[in-house]
Amino acid sequence: MKQEEAVKAISRSLMEDDLVKSIFLKGSMGRGEYDEHSDVDLYCLVEEEEQELFLTKRLKHLEAYRKILFYEDFFIIAPQIIAVFDNLLHVDLFTVTDKGFKEKDYFRVLYDPDGRLTKFQSTQNSLLALEEFSSCAYDVAWFLFQYNKARQRGNDLWAVNMLQQVMVNFSKVLLHRYKPEKAQLGLKSLEAQLDPILLAKVKNIFIYITPNAHEKAVYSFINLLNEEINWIESKVESDSQAVPFMQMMINLLSES
Repeated sequence: MKQEEAVKAISRSLMEDDLVKSIFLKGSMGRGEYDEHSDVDLYCLVEEEEQELFLTKRLKHLEAYRKILFYEDFFIIAPQIIAVFDNLLHVDLFTVTDKGFKEKDYFRVLYDPDGRLTKFQSTQNSLLALEEFSSCAYDVAWFLFQYNKARQRGNDLWAVNMLQQVMVNFSKVLLHRYKPEKAQLGLKSLEAQLDPILLAKVKNIFIYITPNAHEKAVYSFINLLNEEINWIESKVESDSQAVPFMQMMINLLSES
């Protein structure tokens, strides 16, 4: 696969750089779940005091694979270059330090001569912490609240967007119950993780998330939320407002 070819070529270039202490993969390649459509999440570990110097060399390392058509340099969880190559492969190259290492999701070590990544291996997981789960549950209610305002205004396009945000958060809630080891992955992995009966209910909601049919989507969603709400209440933080907020939205939307 071109993903493997890219990783091999770029990693070979990175290994020749004295600033690079470790190289590893995250995302679908890090979990061993990639296919021919996957992008590449490639990470370099460098010393904090050498990070700025290394950042100036990233394009050269990426070009060791093949010609770059487009790239963007920005910061989300770490300094990152998003590169699209002339074969349309998408590679994200992240630069991290020990201090900035994010201890979530699984990673696959490609190069670590000094064992710098060993201390992070035991922290690998895709679980939701209690606070994260409670936040997702609250956001389900929040975006239902925003949906209801858009619906009342007659703004169907914004209503659809708000329902999509409901489902982004609800997907993590569902995975936290039915496949907790994949909960961080959310909507992207939902189809592969839920049992067929539950997945069919979720797909039925998505069928109606359109400007002309979003109220049908909400009807189906409220039915599903009612099935899950007692379990959600048992799992959120004790001081969370998520379930009372959800219940209020269930009542409001059931009456409309």
